[in-house]
Amino acid sequence: MDLTVLTAVIAALAAISGILLGWIGKTKSFKDEVAREATADASLQTDVSYIKRGIDDIKVDVRIQGQRMDGLTERIIRVEESSKQAHKRLDRLEE
Repeated sequence: MDLTVLTAVIAALAAISGILLGWIGKTKSFKDEVAREATADASLQTDVSYIKRGIDDIKVDVRIQGQRMDGLTERIIRVEESSKQAHKRLDRLEE
């Protein structure tokens, strides 16, 4: 074999192996990037789910507080009516 042919074959093999190694590296890098993005997306979904549950809990608490306020409002109205009647009775006793 001639030295120039041998050099050309070695150069061709080096170029082909460089292309293959580059392609394999790029593919591995792409797969790693996809895995990182999937992990980040899963973490984000978990955080959003946690926030949704928190908001639902707050809504329930607000609803319960509203019901308590309605109950207190009714009680205050009754107390005011009762005090009015008591004042009327006291006024009659003073006369």
